[in-house]
Amino acid sequence: MTSLPWLDPNQLWFPPVEEALDDPDGLLALGGDLHPERLLLAYRNGIFPWFSDDQPILWWSPNPRCVLPPSEIHVSRSLRRVLNQQRFRITSDQCFGRVIRLCATTRAEGTWITDDMIAAYTELHRLGYAHSIEAWNRDGELAGGMYGLAIGRCFFGESMFSMETNASKVLMVHLARQLINWGYRLMDCQVESAHLLSMGARSIPRAEFLSILRASVNREPSVQEWNITWQWPGPEA
Repeated sequence: MTSLPWLDPNQLWFPPVEEALDDPDGLLALGGDLHPERLLLAYRNGIFPWFSDDQPILWWSPNPRCVLPPSEIHVSRSLRRVLNQQRFRITSDQCFGRVIRLCATTRAEGTWITDDMIAAYTELHRLGYAHSIEAWNRDGELAGGMYGLAIGRCFFGESMFSMETNASKVLMVHLARQLINWGYRLMDCQVESAHLLSMGARSIPRAEFLSILRASVNREPSVQEWNITWQWPGPEA
């Protein structure tokens, strides 16, 4: 780790992602800061921060990369039944601060969503880049949530939580269908998990990911106001 470049907070740059380590997979650099300009530069180049309170800021670009093309979202038979029952109402940007804090506090294995990370992504939310997606149950209580960044026509999923069974899966379906309508090609999932794989995510070589990413982040957003309006059952159901 000592051979990795340390980023000067006064200089806005990253090393080429091809210089990332193989072990641990994708570790690229240390240091820097979490200012919006650096975070946006990182995501545009396939890099993201992931570290604990007792570590410096660590920057990653793993190979392969887990992605979920919105058009490939998998709706199982059991999930389709849940969607048909309309147990959850899906919204966006209704309570970003609450969603990101619940993402941090509901993870049994601990979290990388430190107070500094919460502050940084809350600022990106204020600037219109970071968004939350919420699932509300029939009693009007928050049952699940997710937050991530939208840059150009690429959505970078950061974390999600679920207080009720299937809440996060339902909001993933609504998000993917909405992104299709907006012409998004990519949902970045960063690293594999069983939950994401069950929803249709897959891993691709980093070079392929970067090619899709560069074509997506440099496109103009198709909407100025980020709002989940697609509701099940939609025309693609």
